[in-house]
Order: sequence, then C-alpha cells, then structure tokens
Amino acid sequence: MAVFTSMYYRTIQHNILEALKDSPVVLLNGARQTGKSTLAQALGQDMRYLTLDDPTVLAAAKSDPFGFIAAFNEPICLDEVQRAPELFLAIKTEVDKNRTPGRFLLTGSANVLMLPQMADSLAGRMEIIQLWPLSQSELNNQSNSLIDTLFEGDFAHSYAFERADFITRLTTGGYPEASKRRTERRREAWFDNYLATILQRDVKDLAQIEGLTELPKLLELLAIRSGGLLNFAELSRSAGIAQTTLKRYMALLETLFLVRQVPAWASNLGKRLQKSPKLFLSDYGLMAHLQGLSAAQLNVAHGLPGDLVEAFVHAELAKHQTWAQSYTKLMHYRTTTGVEVDFVLENRRKELLGIEVKAAATVVSKDFNGLRHLRDTAPELFKYGVLLYTGEQVVAFDKQLIAVPIGFFLG
Repeated sequence: MAVFTSMYYRTIQHNILEALKDSPVVLLNGARQTGKSTLAQALGQDMRYLTLDDPTVLAAAKSDPFGFIAAFNEPICLDEVQRAPELFLAIKTEVDKNRTPGRFLLTGSANVLMLPQMADSLAGRMEIIQLWPLSQSELNNQSNSLIDTLFEGDFAHSYAFERADFITRLTTGGYPEASKRRTERRREAWFDNYLATILQRDVKDLAQIEGLTELPKLLELLAIRSGGLLNFAELSRSAGIAQTTLKRYMALLETLFLVRQVPAWASNLGKRLQKSPKLFLSDYGLMAHLQGLSAAQLNVAHGLPGDLVEAFVHAELAKHQTWAQSYTKLMHYRTTTGVEVDFVLENRRKELLGIEVKAAATVVSKDFNGLRHLRDTAPELFKYGVLLYTGEQVVAFDKQLIAVPIGFFLG
C-alpha cells in the first residue's frame, strides 16, 4: 500500500502498518507540522478520526476520559493526544479488556517518553514510531535506506553535487509546508509562524512558564551552537538564564522535538573520552532561519557553514534510522584531548561506523585522523570510516576509510 501524503511518500509508513497488525496501540510521535495527521488519516482510512485540536472533542476527552474512550467500538485515530494526557490511562483500561491489534492509532506533537505519566500507563501495550520532517529521499519521492548502505559500504562511484541546489535544500529543511513555499520570503514567514504557534500554544499546554520572551532568544542561541557540546554552566552564563530554569527549558524544547541530544560513544577500554552530549536543532532549515541565513547569502559566500552542513547530516541520519533494517544508535566521539569524529553509528553487533563531515570539495589524508583514532581505539569493532564532503567522486583512502560525496544523501 503506497501512500502519498501532501505529495510526498513517507518511508516510515511500512513500519506503522506493520505495527498496527500486532500492537493494540500505535503512537506516531513527532514535531508539529511533520505530516503526522495527514499520514495517520491516510493509513487509518478504516478508522474513526478525531482530533483533540477540536475544542469540543478536547472538552469531552478531558471531562470524562474513560467514558470518552469506552464509547468507541471501532478502531479510532486520535490526533494530538498529548493535549489530553488523561486519555492514556483510559486507553490502558480498554486495551487490558481487549488487546485486539490496531485498536488505537494516536498522534502526538510532544515526546511521551519525556512525559512519564503518559508513557508509563501504556508500557508494553503501545508501539511508538517517530516521524521526522521529510528526508531528502522523501522530498524526491524515493524510498531507500542509507543507514544499511553505509554499513554495507556499497557506494556508487560518484554522486552528483550542485552547490546552489544543496544550499536551497539546507535553508528549506524538511517540514512539508516549508518545502512547498516557492520563495525565501514565504518560507521565512512560515518559520516565524511555526515558532509563534509552538510558543503560544504547545508550550502553554505542557508547562506553565513565564518564558515566552526567553525561549525564542534561547532557540537562537542554540541554533548558533548547534553541533557543539552541551555545557549547561556555560550556556546558562551566555543566555543569562539560571541553570535550573535553563534545564527546564531545554527539557521542554526536547519534548517538542525542536532540539535533540546526541550522546557520546562510551568505551570500556580505559580511554579518556569526553562524556558530554552534542546538541542539535532537529531541522536544519529552522536552524538556518534562526541564524538569519538565506540561500541568497550562502550562494555568494565563500564556502558553506560547517555547522549547518553537520546539522543536515545529523538530521538525515536520524530520519533514516527510523526505517533502516539495522537498528543503530547515533553518537559522537571525542577524547579529552580534542580528537573527534562527528558521528558514530553502532549496530546491535556493536560494530562501529564513523562519519566525519567536511564542508569542502577536497579531502586530504589528515582529514581522516579522527576516524583513524576511533579505529585504533576499537579496531575489532570498527567497520568503516566515511568522510562526507562536497565533491562528487567516491575515493577510498584505504579499505576502511572512504571519502563519500554528501550528494549520497540527496537522492
């Protein structure tokens, strides 16, 4: 069953359909405006559909959650379920009476794994599937699994790279609505409205805080520091926000899928490794917007901003992780002396794939030094080291160290 939502094929749909065949509750979780509602309605065509964005539906769900859920005899799709957390216990009660697969398809714009009172009530009864903004392959209406290709080392001889096209992709990002805007001015308006909606509604739904003036400034600061190590003490000083308040804000931004931490790879080999996570904005188009970068600016600038290209790779890897055949963890590698590898993928067999990002069209041997250090640290686990760059040719520097064009991600 091929489903195209808002003109785009969503690769994760196969996982959702499989989950509905054996799980009583499936939750499609992701940031607002990633296409969850459209996809849920397309996949759940035989289900009753209700959205908690409807004030009447929300009022009914909150006033009597058990009666609200018990009234449905047929499978149901409930959209934006985080707006009525009371429903999770009611759904648990119904599922415990009848564990028929595919009874509930839920969508949520807040990460329930960070809301224990919601997630715990459905532990063992609910499968959670994350929907990211569109990947580059989805924007091209293609279905592929680049994570599996990376571990197989099965690269083409070359991948096309056109600088102006890549810059447009960087500044557009993956939100479906932003990708449909034809001009930069219209995309900027969309990003502004998107942030305003989240701050004015979703933040108030999840937390009673007085941070509506501080959060936009914090997001701009995080956009500038995307890809850097998370240091709460230093970030607190730069933002002028107390650490306790800052940690609360950060948890809120993670809950709303706006920012994401990438943990450090840990070794039990006694190596002196940095343990701090790296922090990324989840969408590189939003990051460019918050940094005030436009395609017009980047097209006349010398080179490309390395932090934005790294954020692009982070997001594309995270998206492909959700549908890859191989389960992987996404981490980074950094020693206390400053040797680093931007990303490390680890599969269930503990095999490691290092990925370094270079926003340049040429590669020399020393660019692989971080990947060599990772290989020397765990030689029996190291599978490949890939250096992504803006050239077009795939070049092997040895059997395990390969320069791969970033066009690999562009479909």
